[in-house]
Amino acid sequence: MSIIVSAVLTLLALAVVFGAILGFAAIKFKVEGNAIVDEIDALLPQTQCGQCGYPGCHPYAEAISNGEDINKCPPGGEATIQSLAELLDVEAMPLDAEHGEEKSKQVAVIREDECIGCTKCIQACPVDAILGAAKQMHTVIASECTGCDLCVEPCPVDCIDMITVPVDIKSWSWNSPNNQIIATDKAPEVTA
Repeated sequence: MSIIVSAVLTLLALAVVFGAILGFAAIKFKVEGNAIVDEIDALLPQTQCGQCGYPGCHPYAEAISNGEDINKCPPGGEATIQSLAELLDVEAMPLDAEHGEEKSKQVAVIREDECIGCTKCIQACPVDAILGAAKQMHTVIASECTGCDLCVEPCPVDCIDMITVPVDIKSWSWNSPNNQIIATDKAPEVTA
């Protein structure tokens, strides 16, 4: 019985020591994030499409914070450019045509009866929105698909279509008022 108790106490002591070491390391070596990069990244559409020339939205946000142009994101379009210009207090530029043109929201649809199960679309999808296995039919999780179009090109049987998402009650939203304050929003003047 004393062997079991000593073994448990030894493991408990080791757990406490290693826990303390990990806790110290987490505090000592904490990676501080860049707040402006996080704000820029929050404004980008998170399609991870790479049309801007960067492998995803976060690397593009880092590049913007280092002085890169804000007009290289076709999925975000003019609305994203305007939001970035307001955040960074720079002049809004038109979308750079070299990186693509602004399109309405699209989603990939696989014609499942034609799919051969090669998994090339799964490998190309940056957000894991495609389900399937080798030599089995694949399908797209529409709510996860960002419409980046990266799955279409690698498909050897061309069974993936990009379908425009119709504007309905689930996808429609008001245009933002661009932070304009109306007269009733103003704080009352205080007289002394």
